[in-house]
Formats: sequence, structure tokens, C-alpha cells
Amino acid sequence: MPTELEELVGFIADPRPEIRVLSTEHLIPYSTSELNIFKADDLKPVKNLKFLIKDHPTIAEHVISLLINISADRVILENLATDDKFLNEVLRQIVIPTEPNANLLSMLLANLAKWDSLKRILDKKQQAPAELGSDDRVMNQLVDLFVKGADGAYNKNADFDHLAYLFADLTKHAEIRHYFVQKQEYDGIVPLTKLKVFTEYKSDVRRKGVASTIKNVAFDIPSHPLFLSEDDIDILPYILLPIMGNEEYDEEEMMSMLPDLQLLPPDKQRDADPHIIQTHVETLLLLSSTREGREQMRNVKVYPIVRETHLRVDNEGVRDACERLVQVLMRDEADPDKADPDKAERIKEIEDSDHDGTEDDEDQIIEV
Repeated sequence: MPTELEELVGFIADPRPEIRVLSTEHLIPYSTSELNIFKADDLKPVKNLKFLIKDHPTIAEHVISLLINISADRVILENLATDDKFLNEVLRQIVIPTEPNANLLSMLLANLAKWDSLKRILDKKQQAPAELGSDDRVMNQLVDLFVKGADGAYNKNADFDHLAYLFADLTKHAEIRHYFVQKQEYDGIVPLTKLKVFTEYKSDVRRKGVASTIKNVAFDIPSHPLFLSEDDIDILPYILLPIMGNEEYDEEEMMSMLPDLQLLPPDKQRDADPHIIQTHVETLLLLSSTREGREQMRNVKVYPIVRETHLRVDNEGVRDACERLVQVLMRDEADPDKADPDKAERIKEIEDSDHDGTEDDEDQIIEV
């Protein structure tokens, strides 16, 4: 005899909307603890939920919330992330300027990216709404949605902050990293330059996701000249400003710093999240993988900034990252004609720190 919960799950696809809205709403509290009830009958409840994301907005809100939570289960995650028809529907809905559940769809996409095959999103195309001003490439639409949608500017119902977590997961794949450093034909802009402006944004979710995206893309060593060039991505000011506070520097040090970092106001505060600071310092460490990167950081006085960060941020991860970077910047350079013997080790250390058994917020399955 079915339990009350099993009966409730059976009402998900009831033909009466008033029953669907009640069943989906009442199932949300159980969607983080009773995952097996959604896997009954060869995942029939999951299949019903996938269909119902097009239901009445209130029912769809409950349905998408359920999908976000139950995607913590790897079997369910695989079913969701590998279903192209379902993914296409999520992508179609999220770009609609009046979509009431766009934020929830952003969270769902961020969770789906935990499944590696979601990188196929890079090859997807669909017609973009005229309001978005994008082309037919889905990745470009998502980036434009993230940028233009901040603070409800594109869709009054959404801020799209959780797309930052989607980008952070996708950039663990080499082909997505390459996308973020390639100038796009439709607007002539490198996608990463659109994201970098959010490293000091008010939303913690947006800052964390953007910081991790920048760091992940920085694993692509051949793109470092673009990262460091003022005429291209010009990333240094955007990852140094968040780790700086209102400390004072010697005049000689300050005048050699990048212009955006000089004469900061007395109320300047560094990012309050030590994980974000650590991420930025690790990006600097990745950018030190080439001699040109190290020399540029020395020239613009990155060392004093890292020194003060190490002194003022009471966090083991931050201090460890700072110490590793200082060792690189302060050492004597070897013969310029010889390869850097420590480059591979530095990159491996950062990769290992990303897989040390702990999960950062942007690495975890989102729950609602």
C-alpha cells in the first residue's frame, strides 16, 4: 500500500491544476530528504516534473524548485542533464524577458552543470529575444542575460546571479575556457571582459561565481597575454581591487601600481569573503606561470598588495595562497632561455586545492 508521500508524488501529473499546485508545493520540504520517492517507477515523477516546467507560473515555480533540490541525486541529475529536449526548454524559457521563474531556472542550470555533458551547451543555438541584443548562440545569450539582467534590468522578476555558478562549473572544461577568451563576432567583445566588472558587485553569489570563472579560465596558459594586456582582457585591476583595503603604501610603491589602484578612498574595504580573496590570489598565482606575467606583476607592485593581504586577512587559505605567490614574485629568475621548472607544480597545487575534499558554495548543489 503506498505511503502518503508516494500518493502525493502521484498527484504531480493530475489533470486538475488545483491538485498539481497543492501536490508540488507540499512536496518541496521532502525534496531534500526523501529523494527516493522521486525515483519510483523508473523515474516517472522526474519525467512528469520535466514536462511541467511549462505549467502555470505558480505550479512551474514549485516544479522547478523540486527539480533544483532533487538534482542533488546523481541518478536524477544524469536524467535531467542528458535530456536535450528538457534542456532546450529550460534555455528557451530563461531568456524570455517576462519569465517569472527565471532566477529558479538559473539555479537549475547551475546544478545541471555539475554533469560534465552539459558543456554541449556551447554548441547550442536558438533565436534570441530582440530585447536581449544577442546572437543565436546560447552561450552568448546566457552571458548577455547575466550582464544585462543584473538588478532586474532585463527581467523585473530576476537578477540572474546564479548564472555565475553555471559559468564557474562550465569553465572547468577547456573548450568553454577558450570561448571566454575569444572575441565574439556579433559584438566584437571577449566574453570574460563582460564578467570582470562584477568582481566588486554587491551580490555574494555573483562575486563568487565570477571570481571562480576568472580563475578557471586562467588555467588556459596560452591566453595569459590576453589576460594581462590593457588592450584586451586587462584583468589585473579587477582581481587586485577586491583584495585591497584602505591600507597606506609607500609613495614609491603606490605610484608604480596600476592607475585604478592608486589613491583609493579611506573607506575602501577589501572583499569580506576570504574564499573570494583566496580565489583571486590563486588567479594571480596562475598568471605567474609565465615569466612575462611575473615581470608585469613585479612592475606594477603586486607584491606589496599581497603582503598587506597576508597581514590583514586572518584566514589560513588566504595566507597560504599569498605565501606561495610571494615566493614566486620575490625569487630570482632563472636563465630566460630555460623553461620555468616550477610552473607545472604551481598549477597542480591550485588544481589540488580545488579538489581537497571541501566544496565551495559555487561547487555545491543549490537548494531552495
